[in-house]
Amino acid sequence: MSDPAAISPPASVTPIRIFDTTLRDGEQAPGCSLTIDEKRVVARALGRLHVDIIEAGFPAASTGDWDAVRTIADEAHSWDRAPVLCGLARCNARDIDAAASALRGAPRWRIHTFLATSDVHLQYKLQMTREQVLRRVDEMVRLAASHTADVEFSPEDASRSDPAFLHEVLHVAIAAGATTLNIPDTVGYAVPEEYGAMIGRIVREVVGARDVVVSTHCHDDLGLAVANSLAGVRAGARQVECTINGLGERAGNASLEEVVMALRTRRAAYGADTGIVTEEIGRVSRLVARTTGVRVPPNKAIVGANAFAHEAGIHQDGILKHRATYEIMSAETVGLEGARLVLGKHSGRHALRVHLAERGHVLEENDFEQVFERFKAVADRKKVVDDRELEAIVAAAGEYSATGWHLELVQVSTGTHAIPTATVRLARGDGHQVTAAAHGDGPVDAVCRAIDDCVQLPTALVEFTVDAAAEGINAVGGVTVRLRDIVPDGEAAQVASGFGVHTDIITAAAEAYVAAVNALMRARARASRRVESPALAEATA
Repeated sequence: MSDPAAISPPASVTPIRIFDTTLRDGEQAPGCSLTIDEKRVVARALGRLHVDIIEAGFPAASTGDWDAVRTIADEAHSWDRAPVLCGLARCNARDIDAAASALRGAPRWRIHTFLATSDVHLQYKLQMTREQVLRRVDEMVRLAASHTADVEFSPEDASRSDPAFLHEVLHVAIAAGATTLNIPDTVGYAVPEEYGAMIGRIVREVVGARDVVVSTHCHDDLGLAVANSLAGVRAGARQVECTINGLGERAGNASLEEVVMALRTRRAAYGADTGIVTEEIGRVSRLVARTTGVRVPPNKAIVGANAFAHEAGIHQDGILKHRATYEIMSAETVGLEGARLVLGKHSGRHALRVHLAERGHVLEENDFEQVFERFKAVADRKKVVDDRELEAIVAAAGEYSATGWHLELVQVSTGTHAIPTATVRLARGDGHQVTAAAHGDGPVDAVCRAIDDCVQLPTALVEFTVDAAAEGINAVGGVTVRLRDIVPDGEAAQVASGFGVHTDIITAAAEAYVAAVNALMRARARASRRVESPALAEATA
């Protein structure tokens, strides 16, 4: 396993830790709930990105969240480089014990506990006095420190807290064993001058602050999350909490890719840098967009489709003469080179396997065979396959289960003067086949209705998105479908997503819908047989 120091920035700059909370704060964005399998895939991608800390979830929030954190913690041993895994906990014994029980199997782990410190939170949410807050912080940080030497404390709503009281709370947390102080701009209220000054005062004035890591955690309600985070770094923060694509509650969090590339591009100005493998940024961004169903706006900095596009004549002329005229970084630096894969229908398994491995895709034999078959099918229709299309093929191949349904046939009749009609045939691994036909408002609706008739699983469509994996009329299209099962009142509904890819967008939609159905059935089965861990039962009693 790699030593984190091996990927640290050069000694001439200050290393900044990247704390990724996509799986916790990012998942709290409306409609972004992820399954355990999706969280595992994203966590592994974050590991390849070389984030320093992954906040894997909020274990006490639900049995499902505890299971996800525990699963990621157990699997981290097999990663090439395991970051610190973190679990969020409110400042109470139940949450802290639940986090410890979920994380204990990880190679390295941290408990992140928090309590609000602003007067508005104390009065209306907590109904606690300042003295009670100080006692609670002391007791609960000490409890967390009894589980692990790596404890992070956050004074929620720090940017609207009384500075003197905030400093007192932070001093108590340090004395109780906190090794990281995270300073949240919880409601995105601060501006860079204020936030930087607040971090600077904490570093200078709080007793013991120079012996721990001070961190930023900024929300984007005023569009200043990244600017505030960078102001915090300039003022002495040595950790930045952020999310892929800036996901998060309300307007979102500081965007990891923007913070990282700002520090990398302006390293001389900040005297700081991260150990992030920036070439992985584009791949992780697309993965998170696909699994959450939240598309990246084309004008999004760093990872948007237009981030490295040049249409204006003056810009094009400058780029043709020298790229530095209008580009401050290259697309290749963030993994968005869009290089062409020089493999076609006559290419063999070995060439494809090597090419995948070079891009971080080391697949089991069954998964590789699925990818190879899909690659050959696409190559039969196209002369070349774009690397982005290959990533989509890899993602789609992972959606299939040997025990679930598989799309055997889809046939659609539609037109301006015809009722859209679809015929679908599905098969299972045991050889059972079922065929159904249905009408719909459009061809995709007809396909989905026919699949519903085949599987007889009551569901509601939560989201349907379509993206071209590359440019061109014959580009591979990717479809993401999110489904919620319909259950009686009082039962917890499951939400699952599926991804399909094909040069025919109707076929891609059918594959995505079937994959979502399979994922939903797996989620139902997992929920029905889940036995709560004794450690969790004790922690949440």
